[in-house]
Amino acid sequence: MIKLALAEDNLFALNALKEKLSIYKDLAIIHTARHGAELLDLLIENSDINLILMDIEMPVMNGIEATKKIKQRFPSIKIVMITIYDADDYIFEAIKVGANSYILKETKAEKIYEAIIDTLNGGSVMSPSIAFKTLQLLISKTHSTPKKELENIALSKREIEILEQISNGYTNKHIGNNLYISPFTVKRHVENIYYKLQAHNRIELLDKARKSGLI
Repeated sequence: MIKLALAEDNLFALNALKEKLSIYKDLAIIHTARHGAELLDLLIENSDINLILMDIEMPVMNGIEATKKIKQRFPSIKIVMITIYDADDYIFEAIKVGANSYILKETKAEKIYEAIIDTLNGGSVMSPSIAFKTLQLLISKTHSTPKKELENIALSKREIEILEQISNGYTNKHIGNNLYISPFTVKRHVENIYYKLQAHNRIELLDKARKSGLI
């Protein structure tokens, strides 16, 4: 059973999210909170949680500040930001404080479920529009990765295909369907890509891939 916590101050949005998740019998909602401070209190009482679906704009303590504190205190808990915002600052702040994935509230139930599973399996999921915006932001920014380090990166043809799929924001399952391979095989390739590029999150991965001319 996958144990979830939901942080959402809008009651309508909270109920809509609960309804989307209710069709999946392997998901159990353990905590619901209206703001980050309340969620922290609940986790102090019971931190046996696998993953949090975290809104950004909440009163008292917003999702970004809550993510920062939770990652410091409970680093094993995965956090998926689920929000209406795809603004540049929100994306980068969420990733900087340790968010594992970032999807939009308009995302359909099956895609939210896929994001949960992929994130728990070590992936980093972004909605396609967010992945595109992130890539465009990386193109416009200057980073400090040494050029010599990037010249030594070599990926197989299959790894490059998967990297291109990642840059489009696809989940492991979606990539597997597109390339006619199993999600398990995709996961192994993704792990190899992260290792070869020495990347720790999707933004860093896309940045290094762009600089090395892989995408």
